[in-house]
Amino acid sequence: MELSHEHDEFEWVALSQAADKFSEKDGFEKEKRETVLKAQKYLEMKEATDRWKRSMADFENYKKRQLEERKEMIAFANLNLMGEVIPVLDNFHTSTDHIPEDQKENAWVVGIMYIQKQLEKVLEDNGVVEIPVAVGDSFDPATMEALQNADEKKGEGKNIVSKIVQKGYKMGPVRNAMHSVAGGGRIVRAARVVVE
Repeated sequence: MELSHEHDEFEWVALSQAADKFSEKDGFEKEKRETVLKAQKYLEMKEATDRWKRSMADFENYKKRQLEERKEMIAFANLNLMGEVIPVLDNFHTSTDHIPEDQKENAWVVGIMYIQKQLEKVLEDNGVVEIPVAVGDSFDPATMEALQNADEKKGEGKNIVSKIVQKGYKMGPVRNAMHSVAGGGRIVRAARVVVE
């Protein structure tokens, strides 16, 4: 580096040591020293502010992760509980599917149907939805369990659902007023079907 006629020498030093190179006496040296000290304070404050901003961003990310983990934990807890509610609902469906037409308006039948609807609502509010399966659908081993193959003896199965023996349920990404349920698509119970 080439010096101008106004300088005798130069030296590279850390900012933390630069103030010590100037005199504290009145005049131009004191002014340079004060400028360097102000620059030091500014940079220290800027660095502290940047660290604080990074810490706040890290904390916000931590809160989001904790919220997601909490949702996942609630979903897992609900998964077990809903797995125990489903057989009770199955029993209601079995009973109500066989009510004679002339008794469907009886008060006790209406009461039973209301309880069945409440159970269905509990499942729905907790993100448990029925796996849509219909006769004629292709067999899906991810969501269905084949109880028997109707054409097993012939050995020419087409893997088509010919009968639904028991409904299947999954934990879906359903939101209700209380909370959103994580774990969308998790199988609670596979649909049990007969295939041909």
